[in-house]
Amino acid sequence: MINLRGKTKDLAAVDGRRRIGLDAVMTALSFVLLLVIVVTPISMIIYHAFFYQGQFSLDLLIDQFTRETTLSAMWNTIKIALLVTVFGTIVGVFYAWLLGRSNIPGKSLMRFLFTIPYMFPPFLGAMAWDLLLNGRSGYLNRWAIKTFGLSSAPFNINSIWGIVFVELSYYFPFVFMQVVSALERMDPTLEESARIAGARQGTVIRKITLPLVTPAISSGALLILISSLAHFGVPAILGFSQGIFTLPTRIYAVIARSGGSFDGIRQGAALSILLVAVVAIALWIQQRVIRSGGYDIIKGKSMRPTVINLRGARIPLFILALSTLVVIVLVPLVMIFLVALVKAYGLPLIPANFTLANYERIFTASGTIESIKNSMILSVSAGFITMILGTLVAYVVQKIRPKGSTLLEVMSVLPYSIPGTVLAIGVILAWSGSLGINLYNTLWIILVAYIARYLSFSMKTSSAALLQVHPSLEEAARTCGASHTESLKDITLPLIRPAMVSGFFLIFLPAMREVTTSVLLYGPYTRTLGVQIYSLRDAGMMPQASALGSVAIVLIVVVNTIVNALNQRRKGV
Repeated sequence: MINLRGKTKDLAAVDGRRRIGLDAVMTALSFVLLLVIVVTPISMIIYHAFFYQGQFSLDLLIDQFTRETTLSAMWNTIKIALLVTVFGTIVGVFYAWLLGRSNIPGKSLMRFLFTIPYMFPPFLGAMAWDLLLNGRSGYLNRWAIKTFGLSSAPFNINSIWGIVFVELSYYFPFVFMQVVSALERMDPTLEESARIAGARQGTVIRKITLPLVTPAISSGALLILISSLAHFGVPAILGFSQGIFTLPTRIYAVIARSGGSFDGIRQGAALSILLVAVVAIALWIQQRVIRSGGYDIIKGKSMRPTVINLRGARIPLFILALSTLVVIVLVPLVMIFLVALVKAYGLPLIPANFTLANYERIFTASGTIESIKNSMILSVSAGFITMILGTLVAYVVQKIRPKGSTLLEVMSVLPYSIPGTVLAIGVILAWSGSLGINLYNTLWIILVAYIARYLSFSMKTSSAALLQVHPSLEEAARTCGASHTESLKDITLPLIRPAMVSGFFLIFLPAMREVTTSVLLYGPYTRTLGVQIYSLRDAGMMPQASALGSVAIVLIVVVNTIVNALNQRRKGV
């Protein structure tokens, strides 16, 4: 008689050992990769800010932190970020309620249109508004001076308030999308009970609706705050000409002024410590807001919320929403495309002055084709590598759950919580030869920064998908004789593949338009699309910069259309 029971135990023991071995390998690999990609650059910033030639010293920090230029840049950074956050939150919550809870016409289309600013690079918007409202040569200002006989320009976008306006236009969708989603999942019975009890609509919104969506509001507001604190493009385009610096632009200016020398990079590292401290305080405040109360009555499914009848305000509010879309979406896009066609910057925007020569110039000029190719290579490579690495880390955190899994998760999301300029300095310090590996002035150093920067996107999407895969599925496969590797390959990965693909495109799109990180990392032959546009504009070649900007917009629209088509197809299947 064959002892099947004993054989089954032996097979189970072998599979158990294989699983433990594979789990250990994946866990070790995750820690090693994150230590190299994430921890090393951040550690190098801290080391070079506090140590000089191996000796602990606070001289550099004291010198940088006590300079008037640093204090002014820090104040500008905080002031702009707070103003953008406050006004962006108000605008986002208002339109989220208007399009999520009222009977305003065309809600579905307008909800999509209000997310369009999220897709486009803010620095292109800054460039468009600078072309229109520049205090010296803006088209609208020159028209107003000529038409009304004014002695000076009526508008000046090159100011603190100009920076706030442009950043607000592109960051308020963070709050809008979060709050719309929360409103859809909210249990409407509390609002209905308040109305039955005699509460007016304004009281219901103030006492019931807003407190219930406070986590969504604070989450979106935090995204606005961090994005504004860390942003480079808009303050650089609108602020440099007027001597308005924020910490990211001051870091760039310090390094550029030094010619990229080691001393300049060390000064940038010291300023980065200050910028990270400001962001850390913002994160701490957001956590305190979320923990200050319980909000467990937001449901996980659609609850068919009550639609508010706007009555006589329906059409005026529709016109207001439409006007907002025209200002923040249509006007900048039209300016970019019109200036891209003009023969020379400053000529009237009439058909007689239009030409396609600017497109010919940018595509025949050295650097343009290479910048597009570099951005495509970096975006695809970063998306694919980060998709694999993020899924690996997510599996270790959600399924294996070893000791230190919380640390692993923190390390994966840390780079996106710090400014891109800071991360770029850490990558320069780590991979420019000091550790035996020199990637400076190559595409590889930008790729490493992108992988670290966007790892959290892939990790979060894969984690959400893995939480929906019940452990019994893998256990059933192993019971039928499949090894741990086979159960992963045949069961788990196919189930989370849609989330992995979504994670890829979540990385691909922002990497295509990225400028904050790569502006410090590019070399003579490694300019990205965003850097090339910024360089053309910085050189005063406005029509050519606009032409390349319009090409970038078309690329973004095409890629986003493909992504949406793939998502719709996947949902249909």
